[in-house]
Amino acid sequence: MDLFEYQARELFAKHGVPVLGGEVAETPEQARAAAAKLGPRVVVKAQVKVGGRGKAGGVKLADNPQDAATKAEAILGMDIKGHIVRRVMLAQTAEIADEFYVSFLLDRANRTFLAMATTRGGMDVEEVAASTPELLAKIPIDANVGCDAAKAAQIVAAAGFPAEVADGVADVLVSLWRVFSEEDATLVEVNPLVKTASGALLAIDGKVSLDENADFRHPDHAAFADSAAVDPLEARAKEKDLNYVKLDGEIGIIGNGAGLVMSTLDVVAYAGERHGGVKPANFLDIGGGASAEVMANGLDIILSDPSVRSVFVNVFGGITACDAVANGIVSAVELLASRGETITMPLVVRLDGNNAVEGRRILQAARLPHVEMVDTMDGAADRVAALAAR
Repeated sequence: MDLFEYQARELFAKHGVPVLGGEVAETPEQARAAAAKLGPRVVVKAQVKVGGRGKAGGVKLADNPQDAATKAEAILGMDIKGHIVRRVMLAQTAEIADEFYVSFLLDRANRTFLAMATTRGGMDVEEVAASTPELLAKIPIDANVGCDAAKAAQIVAAAGFPAEVADGVADVLVSLWRVFSEEDATLVEVNPLVKTASGALLAIDGKVSLDENADFRHPDHAAFADSAAVDPLEARAKEKDLNYVKLDGEIGIIGNGAGLVMSTLDVVAYAGERHGGVKPANFLDIGGGASAEVMANGLDIILSDPSVRSVFVNVFGGITACDAVANGIVSAVELLASRGETITMPLVVRLDGNNAVEGRRILQAARLPHVEMVDTMDGAADRVAALAAR
């Protein structure tokens, strides 16, 4: 989960990373009140999870509370690279002397954590890495040790920070590592980390990405979720512990196992090209257990999507045998009917693997309306695409 800048600032402050005072506003009047509290001069910054805010006009200086309200009104509602601005952050200003860059991230390629730092902050770090890679220090971090004072000093030396800020930057790195490790983040970044005219170090802007797999350790992270940006169907699926992603198509997909579902998306997309360009409407992995309740919840989510015209249930029986899956489908249809949610659109079911023959027999005996079986994956994909095209 990527955080907004104001949320990253909250975590920085919590763990001792130096930041300026700030307030969040969703209306011009709230911006006026925040500026009156923070004043005399503030910066009004669009809160969107994308770069390039300044170039798009989403970052403006305000000289007084009324000016802050005017600037906030101009920014709120802006479309910045497809992201609508729904709130702004007002922050105190600082007299900047130098701009630096520091970050910690998960280095998946090398299966380790990585610290990056450069004295060329305030610009796109990819540009620095591409044009002057020698100026960007990259130091691996041992997960068993972390970034202690010694490691921080090593990072500072490798990046060539001036002697007058070396100790201060090292302290910031230790604090930033606490954000990274204690909040279970995959990225924490400060750009720029500035040295002010008085010599103080401040995190002026920051990015934080949290590992959602660690949410069970951080119930407070739920407050960071941007409900306005979450698809309602995805939100409902998450409440039911379903691995669901909404796509732009007409064919509902249910499968057991992420790899099988991904393959199903490809096969259905190819089949759809032969039938008027219909496409998969979702990714939905019900996992290894296809109980009646899980199947019913999955069908309920998919059938709630008004764009869906047909559904493909593609199951390979393994630990959960196909006869259990078939019974789950039968029970799911009955369960949905008891909720007043009778299935009226076509369902194509393909069962293969453990006890596939018995699973098919169960579905045939049930004589479920609108449900038909196809033996092969390619054949089922072609059939469900044809039904959607009609």
